[in-house]
Amino acid sequence: MLSNHLQNGIETARLAWSRLPNAEEGEQEDIGLVQRSDGSSSVESLDYEVVENYAYWEEQAQRGKLYVGYYVMVKWFFSLLIGIGTGLAAVFINLSVENFAGWKFALTFSIIQKSYVAGFFVYVLINLVLVFSSVYIVTNFAPEAAGSGIPEIKGYLNGIDIHGILLFRTLIGKIFGSIGSVGGGLALGKEGPLVHTGACIASLLGQGGSTKYHLSSRWLQGFKSDRDRRDLVTCGCAAGVAAAFRAPVGGVLFALEEVTSWWRSQLMWRVFFTSAVVAVVVRTAMGWCKSGNCGHFGSGGFIIWDISGAQEDYSFEEMLPMAIIGVVGGLLGALFNQLTRYISYWRRNHLHKKGNRVKIIEACLVSLITSFISFGLPLLRKCSPCPVSDPDSGIECPRPPGMYGNYVNFYCSKDNEYNDLATIFFNTQDDAIRNLFSAKTIHEYSAQSLLTFLVMFYTLAVVTFGTAVPAGQFVPGIMIGSTYGRLVGMFVVNFYKKLNIEEGTYALLGAASFLGGSMRMTVSLCVIMVEITNNLKLLPLIMLVLLISKAVGDAFNEGLYEEQAQLRGIPLLESRPKYQMRKMAAKEACGQRVVSFPRVVKVADVVSILQSNKHNGFPVIDHTRNGETLVIGLMLRSHMLVLLQSKVDFQHSPLPSDTRAGSRPIRHTPSEFVKPVSSKGLTLDDIHLSPDDLEMYIDLAPFLNPSPYIVPEDMSLTKVYNLFRQLGLRHIFVVPRPSRVIGLITRRDLLIEDNEESATELQSTSVRSL
Repeated sequence: MLSNHLQNGIETARLAWSRLPNAEEGEQEDIGLVQRSDGSSSVESLDYEVVENYAYWEEQAQRGKLYVGYYVMVKWFFSLLIGIGTGLAAVFINLSVENFAGWKFALTFSIIQKSYVAGFFVYVLINLVLVFSSVYIVTNFAPEAAGSGIPEIKGYLNGIDIHGILLFRTLIGKIFGSIGSVGGGLALGKEGPLVHTGACIASLLGQGGSTKYHLSSRWLQGFKSDRDRRDLVTCGCAAGVAAAFRAPVGGVLFALEEVTSWWRSQLMWRVFFTSAVVAVVVRTAMGWCKSGNCGHFGSGGFIIWDISGAQEDYSFEEMLPMAIIGVVGGLLGALFNQLTRYISYWRRNHLHKKGNRVKIIEACLVSLITSFISFGLPLLRKCSPCPVSDPDSGIECPRPPGMYGNYVNFYCSKDNEYNDLATIFFNTQDDAIRNLFSAKTIHEYSAQSLLTFLVMFYTLAVVTFGTAVPAGQFVPGIMIGSTYGRLVGMFVVNFYKKLNIEEGTYALLGAASFLGGSMRMTVSLCVIMVEITNNLKLLPLIMLVLLISKAVGDAFNEGLYEEQAQLRGIPLLESRPKYQMRKMAAKEACGQRVVSFPRVVKVADVVSILQSNKHNGFPVIDHTRNGETLVIGLMLRSHMLVLLQSKVDFQHSPLPSDTRAGSRPIRHTPSEFVKPVSSKGLTLDDIHLSPDDLEMYIDLAPFLNPSPYIVPEDMSLTKVYNLFRQLGLRHIFVVPRPSRVIGLITRRDLLIEDNEESATELQSTSVRSL
């Protein structure tokens, strides 16, 4: 029953504390580890635990304080590189999207001055070409670039390795695919893909680039282990959010709240530094573009909707409609999650199994439908006369389609009229959100137009999500929420008759409520909304609607990323264990027999055991002089494959070698046992052994992990779950109750003085032998 929750997680073993089961328990003498898996070969756990074998201790002994300082300095340098790289990627994506969209709208508008039919066909064709380029890149070059990538990155930081999500080709596919899908006018955003982009950049920098495409540098190859790579990917995720929203603090909190499962203060400093670097890069690029060097990219592009000059105060009477916005956001967000789950499930299990051609046709059909709706619906809407303009407001009426500003003139018979539906439909999403958030534009939109846009865009967002293109849900969520928020604002303005109420304020609260109801983020989302709107006065109101929308959404289903992770078969270990685990002990999760290795094992036996199962960890047993059987550690499959490939540790004798310090040279370094992130790692099929090799022996003692984590068999499964998740483990030994205790460690025993004389001595003598 618990295999679904601990899948690829707790590989447990019923091991003796000091001995294996006696003769009366002979049925259980074959001891080993069981990997609980659904048979999927694409998902594998990561090794965050440090394997403290002989090679590790020898390497640590050679490192002094100078190396430690160098190591820390390199980490900060990599944080700087991640920030610069992610910032430049965001600049390129935004600049490309804005220019493609600008050229598209400018060309379309110039053509519709003569013929709306010709303009329509040009508009549809440009969108179709951009979307086709995006889906073609994804399906034929980088299939892992489809979707937002956040569920996969969240799974990676949770301890799950999904092949292909951090490759160089995935990075390229994410960047260019986002340009095509967003520039093509689909109901999706580029913010989620930017998070994935930042994670790819961080991972590639950590391994020194891509060896497959000959874009690597040996001096950058400083962080190859899963543990170090996890920190870099966390920095990349925060950098992606900071680049998408120009919200460095929001990026840090997003990484902390939403994607990472393991956190510490040193990592927070580096994540914050990375986000700050991104903000500087983005701000510098924007300043350079304001001089007209970036084509259509100017004051727009990067998502920031300044409403600092909007509603300055609010009354107690407005709390009720604001609470209603929170409830509506929770309901619509939960419905969105459920609908996208159903449609994505149907896509993955029926439609997309028919091949890449079907994926391309599907994306092109969605593009055609979106273009028909965004161009055709405004044609059915009657234009409205421009309001009396206020010289101090800076708002001009009308404006041509695709240009920054409100009151778009589209299919209007008079020059002083505007089409309110075209203002939000026939426009880029970023500019449409600016129009919905805008202050001092009361009565710009009719309730009919807002309802029409809400229903159609909500449907398009549900249908588009899951197509084979890079797709983020931040901006579509803001679009949906700001629409019904503005509807509520219109009602409040008409009901309360107060001059200081702005419809744009309610649009902002609606955007926050829908994102909270769909993604179930609170703290990070609250800070992001404040940073992108530059209005701290609305902070209490944003907090209110987020809390309400999250509570309502949680009553129906899980968050969007959790739902999509389940659909993709990513076995996330959530922050809280399931309720039924409280009534279960650790031994109840040990459902299958396990396989072990002796300390000195024959090569032929190793090959046979590795071929007969897919376990990734094996207990290693030895015998004392008295014949007592002891468990001496844990041997990883990946380490065993390295030994088989190198063959330098093969020996003719079946007797153990001398493992005393310095008595046996260590022919391997810890970096040799690290699995490259850009490949599936070494497999048994890659190793070629002669008949003579199969008759040799290997002493596993120098290479195993002598101190794996151990829990007693009657420990509650809740405790095991928390220990497993918080420490980022891959294996835990489950053993009977020990027969004796050799000592007791308290907090005081872990306080070590910094001076050299007592650097290895404990301050307290509270450890007592019993």
